[in-house]
Amino acid sequence: MNFQSKVRPDMEIVGADGVHVGIVDHIDENRIKLKRHDPEHGVELTHHRYIHVNNIASTEGNKLWLSANAALVEILEEEDRDGKPIKY
Repeated sequence: MNFQSKVRPDMEIVGADGVHVGIVDHIDENRIKLKRHDPEHGVELTHHRYIHVNNIASTEGNKLWLSANAALVEILEEEDRDGKPIKY
């Protein structure tokens, strides 16, 4: 199912396990751009993170559910416009 049209700024992104992953900044083509400042994480990142819309499992109210558990989401994350994985 295509959930891209249901994604809105400021939606909470959670893993399949219900653990907080981030907050939607906006949709950038076929990727979800996450906000750098996330109060729940307590830090402001120096780079933007992206998650491809194909990783959305469902939306419910103001939550966007991913198909992977939160611990696995960092493997799916991309950064900048080149789409390369984040190097930690």
